[in-house]
Amino acid sequence: MKILAALLFLAVELNFVSPAEQQPKYPQLEKQDSLTENIFLITTDGFRWNEIFNGADSLLINDKEYTKDPELCKLLYWSDNPEERRKKLMPFLWNVVAVKGQLLGNREFNNEVNVSNIFGFSYPGYNELLTGTTDIMVNTNRKLNNSNQSFLEKLNKEDRYRNKVAAFTSWDVFPYIFNEKRSGIVINSGYKNVEGKDLTEGQQKLNTVQSQLVNEKKSTRYDMLTFVSAKEFIDKNHPEIVYIGFGETDEWAHSGRYDMYLKQANQFDKFLEELWYYVQTNDIYKNKTTFIITTDHGRGYEYESSWKRHGPLTPGSKKIWAAMIGPGIVPLGEIKVAGELKQKNISRLLVNMLGKEDKTATNDTLIAVK
Repeated sequence: MKILAALLFLAVELNFVSPAEQQPKYPQLEKQDSLTENIFLITTDGFRWNEIFNGADSLLINDKEYTKDPELCKLLYWSDNPEERRKKLMPFLWNVVAVKGQLLGNREFNNEVNVSNIFGFSYPGYNELLTGTTDIMVNTNRKLNNSNQSFLEKLNKEDRYRNKVAAFTSWDVFPYIFNEKRSGIVINSGYKNVEGKDLTEGQQKLNTVQSQLVNEKKSTRYDMLTFVSAKEFIDKNHPEIVYIGFGETDEWAHSGRYDMYLKQANQFDKFLEELWYYVQTNDIYKNKTTFIITTDHGRGYEYESSWKRHGPLTPGSKKIWAAMIGPGIVPLGEIKVAGELKQKNISRLLVNMLGKEDKTATNDTLIAVK
């Protein structure tokens, strides 16, 4: 009960006050008996808060340098009304999560989700998200084994969750971020084929596609293949702690293709919709599974071409967002009160929601009052 009491203190008792009245708590969790049984942490790499809350950027969607067919792209994703525009881009997020969950990070309301590490690129961001640390030695995207333990690794070492933890990622650096051999968790990353006996028909087809039909295998696998890998494994094995990391939003941004960046964000939204529908129509997961959705870093915003970049010298790289839905999450929708959630505390939040305490997490409060 001490753990649950600590959870309620950290995530429920911290209030945000307006000049007129007390505001809703942020993020707000349900009572003790409503905490979750399963956690799905899902990310899309380098997707800005700007598009989450405002939809497509008016300058970028009309610029043929970044959008090959502006008129077609606007038919798909544009409206003069920002609220309609964001719904066209990410309908599941705004029609379902915004009704039954919480969306955090709209800076127009001084509501922030922030990266704490100084680098603002992928490996340090995922390390912060997954381990709750801002280790200064994690300062490269190279394939180096992480000395820090992720919350997935810690849970996998407990009898309760052993062999019930799995990760599926597009970027092939994740086996090093998780320190695959040490952690012992199931990881399918990059173009690695699914291994094991009694593969499903879907897993066999996935292996065939990856081995025979994808000729140019880059460091980031097509997100659709990552989704299929995750979905097939989940349906077959029913893990309780799942991480899914998609990567193509960042790839298209670096390529300067704003149209494809939007298209991939829309596809990511479809992945979320399909996966949520699956868990809510499966007796093992229904009403027992919480989704936490976020990103590893932000992107530039100060001038038109800066959206392609991120890093320690690019303003906007530390500005991110988060969305939550499922048991334990009060359905407050878009949070419009001032406050800050730090990326390094998200793993702590997840562990607390399982009724546990991450004793190695930072000692600062989970939510900072502004």
